[in-house]
Amino acid sequence: MSRGGRADERPSEPERKCIATGASSSTNGLVRFVVGPDGTVVPDILGKLPGRGMWVSADREAIEKAAKKGLFSRAAKQKVQVPAGLVDEVERQLAHRVVELVSLSRRSGSAVTGYEKVKDWLVKDVAEILLQASDGSERGKMKLRPPNGGHYFDCLTASELGLAFGRQTVIHGALASGGLTLRVVEEAQRLKGVRKNSVAGAAGKDKKAR
Repeated sequence: MSRGGRADERPSEPERKCIATGASSSTNGLVRFVVGPDGTVVPDILGKLPGRGMWVSADREAIEKAAKKGLFSRAAKQKVQVPAGLVDEVERQLAHRVVELVSLSRRSGSAVTGYEKVKDWLVKDVAEILLQASDGSERGKMKLRPPNGGHYFDCLTASELGLAFGRQTVIHGALASGGLTLRVVEEAQRLKGVRKNSVAGAAGKDKKAR
């Protein structure tokens, strides 16, 4: 349960099997692909495109394996074209999605930026997620501790966080519980698996609070 007794998770998501690893898991941890009209494999980040879905773990190596080993053709039961840099396109779309969701949270009043405002939310136990730029100063980032039982991510760059908060660059951000917070966690987790050299984690889950 989250703060205030609210359910921390939605009802169970359907499970699908990764065509690269063979492991079954919730769709929240997978990326859906479909075959476009021209026979090209297309990432379906939102899971809304028509066609039979092919699911791959939100993991860079798994997607690269599916692309290189002809696993999309096998899953589609037809010859398909895999565009060069498919995993990079998935990363780009996931990053855009996280930025978009953080931006929507900001507009609804559920997100703040700036060291002092973020620190205040953390001290008052308002923050559910601490966001810090992957390319920000490690010394500066160490001054803020992730929320107890909450989440910590540094899978976005300062420029990407800046887009989310309507600024040129942002190093520190925080999101309150409720609203779009769960979706931000889910999408940031997927980005974490696909992004090169990502060190994102979740306090109390993937990573202990600093």
